[in-house]
Amino acid sequence: MKTADKLKLIKEVGEEIITEEDLITLLESKKNPIAYDGFEPSGQIHIAQGLLRAININKLTKAGVKFKILVADYFAMLNSKLGGDLDKIQTTGKYAIEVWKSCGMDLKNVEFVWASEFYKKNPDYWKTVMQLAMSSTVTRVLRCSQIMGREEGKKSKSSQIMYPLMQAADIIHLEADIAQLGLDQRKVNMLARDIFPKIGKPKPIAIHHHMLLGLQFNQSELEGVDRKIAMKMSKSKPDTAIFMTDTEPVVEKKFRKAHCVDGVIEDNPVLEYAKYIIFELMNEIKIERPEKYGGNLSFKSYEELEKAFSSGKLKSIDLKTGVAAAINKLLEPTREHFSKGSPKKLLEKVQSFEVTR
Repeated sequence: MKTADKLKLIKEVGEEIITEEDLITLLESKKNPIAYDGFEPSGQIHIAQGLLRAININKLTKAGVKFKILVADYFAMLNSKLGGDLDKIQTTGKYAIEVWKSCGMDLKNVEFVWASEFYKKNPDYWKTVMQLAMSSTVTRVLRCSQIMGREEGKKSKSSQIMYPLMQAADIIHLEADIAQLGLDQRKVNMLARDIFPKIGKPKPIAIHHHMLLGLQFNQSELEGVDRKIAMKMSKSKPDTAIFMTDTEPVVEKKFRKAHCVDGVIEDNPVLEYAKYIIFELMNEIKIERPEKYGGNLSFKSYEELEKAFSSGKLKSIDLKTGVAAAINKLLEPTREHFSKGSPKKLLEKVQSFEVTR
């Protein structure tokens, strides 16, 4: 694949690339660059962590990138996920890997790295964390505290100092050329780019992907905060997220309640599902409706769908119904995967953790 073709694929993932020039140089000089992402095992996997992550990773691996996913069990413990119970966190990590097996992630080019095991095998890791700490200020590191899911200004724990420094050290010790994370992780990637030269390490290329909107959000809660982060899907608010094993009726119910104003494109999560998930994996969205309301419709591209919605040809109730039906089709392989055997037992355990935490 030519560099231009690789770059085109990667730019479909990267809503922001820092920097594109560095990325081009990397693609021309290294046949199989290494990219990394990480996740905290903390509950059921929603569609942004499941299907959308698989879509993004598959584009990168198609461009020749080798991908490492850090199963950040130690980070989840630092962040008090699942009560800080490492056994529960690791069980949840195994469940997450089963989700990606079920939804088409290119696993032959993906390596899962467990943080707890990785740090034991890399004794110099903690030395790197200390070097990074010595090369930055408390204020600069705390500015990254949002990556822990907490707003700045709240009472800080000491883990909020360790967390960004550990995440930056991961880039070095995973030998990653690319930090491929969501836009909500931008601050820690910029921290890494700022301080790596101080300890003699090359700046990582940052590729930040789009964060899928939550299905519901209160406009009054968005004043004075980072809107993209405040509006993103959150598993802590189940009605804002579609989980990978949600049943068909649950998916339909969540879309019926979704924020979607007739004719309005901006901040429309239903359209986002169509753009970033459905048309990446399907060639068509079908809208079924009675003849008295205009009859059935079919859209072969997102642009066609958006135009019909903005013009009023397609109403929000019909858009929600069509998108929900398409999402249900895409979730069926995962539902089937978790309907029996060890995956079913894993899911049941994770669901029990969420109930009891």
